[in-house]
Amino acid sequence: MHGRRNDQRHVWLLSGTGEGPVLVAALVAQGWRVSVSVVSTGAVAAYSDLPLENLWTGPLAGVQGIRWVIDQANLVNQGFDWVVDATHPFAVQISVDLRRACEQSMQPLLRFERPMEPFTEASLIATSADLARQKLQGSRLLMALGARHLGQAVAAAREAGAQVFARVLPSPESLRYALASGLPEHHFAVVRPLQGQYHGELESALCRHWSITAVVCRQSGGVTEQLWQSICRQQGLGLWLISRPKPCIEVEAVNSVGSLLNRISIASAGFA
Repeated sequence: MHGRRNDQRHVWLLSGTGEGPVLVAALVAQGWRVSVSVVSTGAVAAYSDLPLENLWTGPLAGVQGIRWVIDQANLVNQGFDWVVDATHPFAVQISVDLRRACEQSMQPLLRFERPMEPFTEASLIATSADLARQKLQGSRLLMALGARHLGQAVAAAREAGAQVFARVLPSPESLRYALASGLPEHHFAVVRPLQGQYHGELESALCRHWSITAVVCRQSGGVTEQLWQSICRQQGLGLWLISRPKPCIEVEAVNSVGSLLNRISIASAGFA
């Protein structure tokens, strides 16, 4: 492992807009310098008021791209004490690439894993393709998924006899996937999550407007899954959750801000 200066205290955080800003604020409050990578330009605004060392936007070009960032940091400022993977639970490929790159670079890596939400009133399926084998004749399903998975989900739900609607994010990529899924334009709405006078106002209105009977979303945890569980309880809707991929057991994981700070602080003091 590379030698680290205990006074360096520099973290490279890969995240979105969910936990990312909260983690940055907590790290900065503890005296850490933080560089952040996000995928989309739309995520940049969430970090605008935070004192970051760097804010990088866009894909990282796999293992070699990640290693290049680590190598550049080692050349410029003695590198990172930690790389923290706080990416979406379903963003499996980036987590795989991070593990491989950090192993090759002998770079300490920690996974921030969202806690699992209880789902006593939901039905769990392995993939959206499993919708084709469910009893959905006459159902009106709202898809609240990543747009890349919309095509498969729409086809499977229609095969089971459901009418399908979708909420998609306001990005060109999401619109392309929505149109390619075969949904008519009046069956999908372009909505930025958690907008309105209160969280869930627009999502709740969509469910009422379309007379939705069930929602399909991913078991991603965090505010988005909590929101859909709440809406489904309030409106008496069914909820289908696509099972979260199993985490990589080869990467140490924490699931709270406190445990993250404790782990990296102990290690930086030389007790890991």
